[in-house]
Amino acid sequence: MSELITPTRPGRDGEKPPRPGMVWLPGGTFRMGSDAHYPEEAPAHTARVGGFWIDRHPVTNREFRAFVQATGHVTVAETAPDPADYPGADPSLLVPASVVFVKPRQRVDLRDITNWWHFVPGAHWRRPYGPGSSLDGLDDHPVVHVAWADVAAYAAWAGGDLPTEAEWEYAAGGGAAQPAEFAWGAELTPGGMHLANLWQGEFPVLNLAADGYETTAPAGSFPPNAFGLSDMIGNVWEWTSDWYGAHQPGTADACCAPAGPRGATEQGSYDPATPGVRIPRRVTKGGSFLCAPNYCRRYRPAARMPQAVDTSTCHLGFRLVVRP
Repeated sequence: MSELITPTRPGRDGEKPPRPGMVWLPGGTFRMGSDAHYPEEAPAHTARVGGFWIDRHPVTNREFRAFVQATGHVTVAETAPDPADYPGADPSLLVPASVVFVKPRQRVDLRDITNWWHFVPGAHWRRPYGPGSSLDGLDDHPVVHVAWADVAAYAAWAGGDLPTEAEWEYAAGGGAAQPAEFAWGAELTPGGMHLANLWQGEFPVLNLAADGYETTAPAGSFPPNAFGLSDMIGNVWEWTSDWYGAHQPGTADACCAPAGPRGATEQGSYDPATPGVRIPRRVTKGGSFLCAPNYCRRYRPAARMPQAVDTSTCHLGFRLVVRP
């Protein structure tokens, strides 16, 4: 059992949360990152966060619908890209669309993600698997197909912010000074129990769904961590406010995201896939229902991935924080 840190300021028990369903975290110092897994997680280093409120679970379709009804917001996936922003792009791709996982019918080369990721016109948060799909029965599932502009707009409307990478990782670790391998301890499935919505079987062709879910699960379907937070691992990746770059060693206060992508390294700040276009990337955390032991073992608090700010997918959502 990891030892809990000493809070850096008094807790806020009894104070009304600024948003329904938020949990107060006292803040503290913890070991961030990992030297034992993917290179982008290194070096492990000490980070400090102040106290903050955080959503108990990712923002759901029900909650996002309330935002859209109140503001008339139209998501990035529902909007045709401006050709001026993508010089040289194939005009047939400049249509309202999002990225959807499609299970291959046979084993494929794991080095080529286009074997399972498809650019699907008509896919968006209301149609998570493309035309013909709907949100029927998915009100309490995490909202997906939200790009950076969408989550930033929701945060402004709700009076919150996106967590920094350090805040998110501290929250996922449950307040431990030396977080465990997983959000719940040292074993992925202690006693054979599935404690997160992940992929069981051979990715991307066989999902045994031993945890009960093949795609997203209702928020809070699995036991919460030591802070009482649900779905910090698996279900959907979550946006953070940090621009993607290499970890900086040494102790640092981590209350706020870096000012912009210019300070990030070439490790993933921009997307070179489109000629003439450089797309900033933010850090995403937590893994998703597509993370499997044979591929993308990023179902750990220390894991991280870059995400282009203009791109939404069927396994990417978010939650908010409020700082005092």
